[in-house]
Amino acid sequence: MKLVISRKIQDQVVKIPGSKSISHRMLICAALADGISQIYNVLDSQDISLTRKTLECMGAQIESRQDGALSVTGFGGRPKPWPDPIHLGNSGTSMRLLAGIAALGSTPYTLTGDERMRQRPMGELLDALGRIRISAASQNNEGTPPVVIQGGDRAGGRTLLDCSRSSQYLSALLMAGAFFDQGLVIDLTGPAVSQPYIDLTLDVMKQFGVNAFQVSDTCYEVPGGQTYSSGSRTVEPDLSNAGYFWAAGAVTGADIGVDNIGTASLQGDLKQAYIFEKMGCTVNHDGRVLRVKGHPLHGVDVDMSDTPDAVPAVAVTAAFAEGTTRIGNIGHLRVKECDRIDAVCSQLTKMGIKAVQGPDFMEITGGIPHGALIETFNDHRIAMAFAVAGLRVDDIKIENPVCVEKSFPTFWQLFDAL
Repeated sequence: MKLVISRKIQDQVVKIPGSKSISHRMLICAALADGISQIYNVLDSQDISLTRKTLECMGAQIESRQDGALSVTGFGGRPKPWPDPIHLGNSGTSMRLLAGIAALGSTPYTLTGDERMRQRPMGELLDALGRIRISAASQNNEGTPPVVIQGGDRAGGRTLLDCSRSSQYLSALLMAGAFFDQGLVIDLTGPAVSQPYIDLTLDVMKQFGVNAFQVSDTCYEVPGGQTYSSGSRTVEPDLSNAGYFWAAGAVTGADIGVDNIGTASLQGDLKQAYIFEKMGCTVNHDGRVLRVKGHPLHGVDVDMSDTPDAVPAVAVTAAFAEGTTRIGNIGHLRVKECDRIDAVCSQLTKMGIKAVQGPDFMEITGGIPHGALIETFNDHRIAMAFAVAGLRVDDIKIENPVCVEKSFPTFWQLFDAL
C-alpha cells in the first residue's frame, strides 16, 4: 500500500529512464544482427528483462557493461532451438514482437504468460503468419497464449493482417520480414491503431540498417535479403512515463520539465504534453527540456487512438478540469494489462468524479475529488496515473504500488522527490 501525500511541489526538471518501447525494439534488432552492439540507456524493468531473457534463449548473448550499456552479441537472424516454454508474464509487447522473431526459427517455440496474458489476443498475428506458411497456433484454440510458433519456410511473400487491436502485430512482422527471401508485403484490413509505435519500429530498424516502407495507410513492405548491422545505439527517455510528471505540473500549477527530449522524437506520447496545453497548461520545449506548467484546466475532446498509454494520466488530470473531457477512439485499451477504460472510470468514480464509459470512449466531468483506495488491477499505468491525483487530494492510497516495476522501477523514487 502506498499513501500519496498531497503537497505543493516546486518547479523542477526530472530525468526519465529510457523508453520501454524503444528498448524492446533495440534489443531485438541488436539480437537479429551479426556482431556486437552496445545499447545505452536501456530501461531496466520487468518487461524488458522478459524480452532480454527470451532473446538469450534464442541465442543472443547480452551482458551489462561498466558504463551502463548492454552489450548484445546477435544471432544473425537465426534463432537457436529452445525446447522449454518461455514465460513472458503480462508483457504484451514482448509476447507479440518476439512471436515474429520465433517465426525465423527452424524449431518450435512455445510462448506463454500469466493469467492476464493468457486472455490477451494474438489470433490476428497467428493468422498473418499462417498465410506465409509459418506454423503458428494457439494451444487453447482461442487465439490467446500459450502459442506455438515454428518457422522453417523463409519464402515470405504477401500476407493480410488485422491491426485494429494492436500495432505490435505489424511491428513483429516488419522486424522479421527482412530475413524472408521475398521479403514481406503486409496488407492491413484497415488503418492500424497506435501509428506512432509503428513509426518507432521503422526508425529503430533503419538505425540498424534495415529499410521498410509504408506504401499506404493499409500496406507496408519490407524488402527481403537485408541484414541488421551491429553498432552503438542510445535509447531516448520514455515519454509515456514522462506524462505522469507533466500531469503533476498540470494538476498542481508547478512548472515540471522532462530532460533530454529532442524535437525530432517519434514517440507518440509526446502528444500528451500538447493535450495538457489544450486543457489550459503552458508548454515550452527548448529542444532539450519539455516543460508543462499548470493553469486552471478545462475539458477537451481528444482522439487518443495513437497514444493509448497516455490515456490514464490524461483522464486523471481531467478530474481536476472544469467541464467534461471526452477521450475517444480507445477501444484497444480494453485488451491491455487490464481493461483500462473500465479501470480508470471505476477508480475515478470511487473518488467522487463522474466517469462514463462506452465501447471505445470515456467521458470525465471534473469536480472535487476525494480520497480513495485505488485498485491498480496489477497495471503499472493505473498506479502511476492515480498517484498524480494524490498531489492534490488527501488520502489517496495506491494498492499494489510495486506493479510500476513493469515499466518504471524508479517511479516512486522520482515521484516522491517532487
